[in-house]
Amino acid sequence: MSKKLIGVAAILFAAFAFAACNDTTSNMNSNANANANTGTVTPRTQATATPTPRYTEEQAREERERAKVNKETIGQSLDDAWIHTKIVAKLISDTQTPERKINVDVVDGTVTLRGQVDTAAAKAEAERLAKETDGVKKVMNQLKVVPVKAANSNKAINGNANKSNKEPTVKGKTP
Repeated sequence: MSKKLIGVAAILFAAFAFAACNDTTSNMNSNANANANTGTVTPRTQATATPTPRYTEEQAREERERAKVNKETIGQSLDDAWIHTKIVAKLISDTQTPERKINVDVVDGTVTLRGQVDTAAAKAEAERLAKETDGVKKVMNQLKVVPVKAANSNKAINGNANKSNKEPTVKGKTP
């Protein structure tokens, strides 16, 4: 579990770092504000969208290997691997979803959630996170709600009670 968490964290960190390094947009408003009082007219430029981080074949291969270890399936496209990475990261960061109990399969943009969760709310939250992920075309939620059973704390108490109810025996004498 910890290797998986570290691996996903490393991928996310690398993706965000890569995106930050590749942001070549500049602040075009600084010139417009500097010229605002000079009486010159500066043409406005249209804002550009922040580029999507580049997800490499190497990152996709690593994600497929991690998925295979967890008995998850990822399609052969870069998009499927990237979708898987994003959904797993969302599940890890959301306190309402037990990521380690949820398998995420992604094939051709279709996400299948499998496994067990403790509550209906956790099932719904996992589905919501998957549906809100860019690139997802369809979500099939096969999660099963299985409430956690409380540990039987009476077992130890009953075991000790039975031992203390025995009559003491004296060596050589039976009651």
